[in-house]
Amino acid sequence: MENWSVEQVCNWLKQRNLAELVPKFREEEVSGAALLALNDRMVQQLVKKIGHQAVLMDLIKKYQQQKSGLESLTYCCETASQKFPEVISGKNLKSFFARYKTLQWTSSYALPDFPYDVKCVLAEKKCPDHSMRIRIIEFLQADMTKYLEGSLYPNSQQYNIVVNALLQAYPFLDEDGNGFLLWKRALKDRFKYVRRPIEDDEQVLRNKRKFGHRRGQTRKSSSAENNLNDVQGQVEEEPAHLKGSTMDLHIKWLNREYMKTQRNWEEVDNRMNVTIEIRRKMISNKAPLKDILRLFPFLRCPYQLFREFQLLTHMDIYKKTVEILEIYSENILSLYVVRNNPINIMLQENLKQHTEEDVLKYMKMTAACLLLPEVFGDDSSLFAAVNEEVKAVTPVLEVKNPFNVDSCQFALYVEREELAQLDDCTMALAALVAAFHVFDIPCPKRIHRTLNFLESLVFEV
Repeated sequence: MENWSVEQVCNWLKQRNLAELVPKFREEEVSGAALLALNDRMVQQLVKKIGHQAVLMDLIKKYQQQKSGLESLTYCCETASQKFPEVISGKNLKSFFARYKTLQWTSSYALPDFPYDVKCVLAEKKCPDHSMRIRIIEFLQADMTKYLEGSLYPNSQQYNIVVNALLQAYPFLDEDGNGFLLWKRALKDRFKYVRRPIEDDEQVLRNKRKFGHRRGQTRKSSSAENNLNDVQGQVEEEPAHLKGSTMDLHIKWLNREYMKTQRNWEEVDNRMNVTIEIRRKMISNKAPLKDILRLFPFLRCPYQLFREFQLLTHMDIYKKTVEILEIYSENILSLYVVRNNPINIMLQENLKQHTEEDVLKYMKMTAACLLLPEVFGDDSSLFAAVNEEVKAVTPVLEVKNPFNVDSCQFALYVEREELAQLDDCTMALAALVAAFHVFDIPCPKRIHRTLNFLESLVFEV
């Protein structure tokens, strides 16, 4: 904490529900060292509310006690090592320093600065959907790895620290009191997933030996899991010559899993990776879309659609779409060509009924999204059907009540059939662009300029 910047101190205050103090701390340039040097009189000058004063002083006191305890423990260890070298040596000393490092890590940990789309979901104080949970876990895992100086083996206490920090900052994530175990399990699974491709890494091998694994030895598993491992090996060595029976096993598993309400998403990702060769071959050979979706129903999920796009292009389509709408929405709405458009008129009427900044921003981004074809002189019916029946065969959006926060609906249609339900205009626009690429569907000429504009921004051309 001594080395914290003013901004890190402010983030620390926010995580402890003391966000009201942030402006004053910024104004007075209170860094980590200054925070620890505060006395009762200084705190009274900085903080007006007695409750906040008490909480702040208690937090500072606890940190100083922890620091004092560490220093005392270090001194005792050094003294003992001089008097009893056979006691404080080898594993004991190693264990002590591991514990000391963990306590240091604990005192300095602060949640990462989540990306904009994650911040928006968390600001709504609603439980995120699966794709958003994955994004949160990915950022936490990357942030933990940074704190652990690149290590992919956090201990149980470090998992506890991070999950506790998350649930303290966002209590609504603790669903029915079981949130802690669920988030911790997801975080541990993410680290396992990240470690999987680096089986030959020195640290991975060292940890395997530590827990009784031998080179080439795996844990006992079911026949289905063994087959999956066999297929993964074949994908690495001979991606074009996978056995039909093995592939059939994965396809059947994916179909069974799709019917469940609680899905094993990590395993879904793995099996979608294993089956990508046959899926891409079917699509390139122009197999009927119904057949592709029957075999691979998870392509109906927005998260898997975006993931497939990323596997093909190495681009995060959702993140790029958020950036596009944030940058261009105000400019689009100010253009003369859209001034008298029914979408813009509907927007202006609804803007008068709301004052919340987030709601106004959401409405403007929605309108900008729907007005894109109008800006480029394209056929809007091939882009989105707003409160109308979908008629286009190519990918198109169905939008109902676009400016009603409580009842708006977005869906992606392909070949006049609903492919996926979508949360908002950003996800809808990302899904539309992704669908053309993932299913290799030619872009109609009457919507070409709009999609060309979007793709040029997504691919940074």
